[in-house]
Amino acid sequence: MTADERLGAAAEALAEAAFRTGEFDAAERLFGEALTAARATTGSEPGSASGSDGHRAAQARALGGLGLVLHHRCIGRLVAGLPLDDGDVAAEAELMEEALAVWRQTGDAAGTAQGLFGVGLVHQVLRRDWAAAMPYYWQAFGLAEAVEESGELYACSEIHRHIGFYYLFEDVRPAEAVRRLGYSLALRERIGDPRRIPSGLVALGGAELAAGRPERAVELLGRAVRLARETGLLGWRIEDAERTLAEAEAALAEADG
Repeated sequence: MTADERLGAAAEALAEAAFRTGEFDAAERLFGEALTAARATTGSEPGSASGSDGHRAAQARALGGLGLVLHHRCIGRLVAGLPLDDGDVAAEAELMEEALAVWRQTGDAAGTAQGLFGVGLVHQVLRRDWAAAMPYYWQAFGLAEAVEESGELYACSEIHRHIGFYYLFEDVRPAEAVRRLGYSLALRERIGDPRRIPSGLVALGGAELAAGRPERAVELLGRAVRLARETGLLGWRIEDAERTLAEAEAALAEADG
């Protein structure tokens, strides 16, 4: 396979594992092979400045992909109620930071945004530290238009998604959360991958509920539950959609009083 083909196969394996199977070995192997090939061209040392921007971009994508493999494995532990392994968190942080450093060498705005977002994920999701995450997220958000223009619609959706979560859970502004999460969902729908849409519906449904619109929340969350079941998503993803729908239905029943 070419570098692009290997990275594409790795990204698809990651998506299938993250949303449907929970099995990340294939994605890890493919990203690892891509990283080895890219480093053979750009130089063996992390952050080497040798090689073309294209080869450095392949290295950065592979590093970020390996970071996401660890990230989703950590999420699996969190949803199972298990403690995170400090070594895994540190390893993910190292991969994300190295990916960001290489992206910055390329001068690619869209790639740099994805690198910034990856570092932010470690702080926000795994370390539960919004204050540390937001400088990275804001920089990524400032480059989100470049990400969208590059065709990386899922990466752009994720940036808007986590800015939406910031307004939903941290600096609570439900209307702004709805705005950002609505745009995140619209990007997922443009991609057309049914695996990725239910999580967007759940996030927006939760924001609509927080904004005092339980009827709209029930509509979105009902779609999320149906699509998650039809697509065969991981059990915890289906359960998350079902639980949030039940909360919205209860709020609607109370409002109808």
